[in-house]
Amino acid sequence: MELPPMTLWPFLSFLLVSSTHVPCFFGSAAHISNETDHLALLHFKVLITDGPLHSLSSWNHTLHFCRWQGVTCGGRRHPQRVIALILTENNLVGPISPFIGNLTFLKRIDLANNSFRGPIPEQMGQLFCLWFLALDNNTLTGEIPTNLTHSSKLEFLYLSRNRLSGRIPTEIGSLSKLTKLYLGKNNLTGSIPLSLGNLSSLSLLYLTRNSLDGSIPDDLGRLASLEVFAISENELSGRIPPQLYNLSSIKVLDVGLNRLHGNLPPNLGFTLPNLQWLSTTANQFTGPIPISLSNASGLVIIDLTDNSFSGSVPTNLGSLKGLSDLRLSGNKLGIGKSHDLIFLDSLTNCSSLRKLQPGLPSTGLPPIKGENRGEEKGSSRGGQEKREGDVETGRAVAAVHGWERKAEGCMWSAPLVSLLLETGSKRIGF
Repeated sequence: MELPPMTLWPFLSFLLVSSTHVPCFFGSAAHISNETDHLALLHFKVLITDGPLHSLSSWNHTLHFCRWQGVTCGGRRHPQRVIALILTENNLVGPISPFIGNLTFLKRIDLANNSFRGPIPEQMGQLFCLWFLALDNNTLTGEIPTNLTHSSKLEFLYLSRNRLSGRIPTEIGSLSKLTKLYLGKNNLTGSIPLSLGNLSSLSLLYLTRNSLDGSIPDDLGRLASLEVFAISENELSGRIPPQLYNLSSIKVLDVGLNRLHGNLPPNLGFTLPNLQWLSTTANQFTGPIPISLSNASGLVIIDLTDNSFSGSVPTNLGSLKGLSDLRLSGNKLGIGKSHDLIFLDSLTNCSSLRKLQPGLPSTGLPPIKGENRGEEKGSSRGGQEKREGDVETGRAVAAVHGWERKAEGCMWSAPLVSLLLETGSKRIGF
């Protein structure tokens, strides 16, 4: 498709600058016509290569742009303005045009699971109606633009699984309506901003697999709505702030593969009664495994491998009827006596248990038998790469194909599956 006439280009470039402070649905219609949306979409298309699905074949002059695939128009006052651009999983390749900032009525952008490259356009910060932005699973580079925080209505921000670098902008803490923040699996550095503690509506914080360092800010203990806290595979150090253990809404606590230390609170199961996923793998935690874990009756996964936990394994874990994965290897549990295995008697009540790594010193007893039970061969750290692969695969299968959990031999609770799934794009990430 041909670009707009050259005579219109200066006008469009002017709009990229002049619309910076146009409020959502207020005042913009007076000087920006529907044709502006049309031209912005044409500029968006010309920079990208359509995939084998030919998703952009309908983007031509024979159809009104409101009928193009992936484009939704609406609104009572301005029914022909673009309010959504949804082109997920279409194998689109190329940069995101800065002219996307001219679609000033946009409420939702979902370009996930493509091959968009280059930086995130700063002009996206001009989209004051925007409440949903999904750019995850592309090959975007550069830093997260601070201008994004001008879109103050943002509730969902998905930027994970790209190649973004630099620090997490402190300004993200000003997005008071943000409920889900996915920044995992990038190349982000620096510390976790204290300002994230201002996100009072945040239910999910996913920072896994970056190069973040420093300590976990105490300010995150103010996130009273937090359900998922995933910061694994970074370079974080220090202790988990006590305030985080008091966030009773937490369902997923994944802090594995960092440099964290300290003890797990004895009352952990009481302060986090809704916990379903607990992972501290490959850190430096010490002390006993809290007996109170059995109070978190919805626990599905407990992964405490490769720490320095000591003492006996609680004998009341068998009360966790939905427990599917219990990994304790690579610690200092037990004393090498037969009574170290008493806790196994209670696990016979865990009908959903599919993975068991007791991690106890040799007792001289025969190994635990069973198709899916027993420790993996090799040392825990030597086999870390294999374990990570197994865990990643298992989590992906279970989350994406939760309805086939029986066939996969992994009994996942419906609440946990729904927690890990997002409509439109399969955002697993854990």
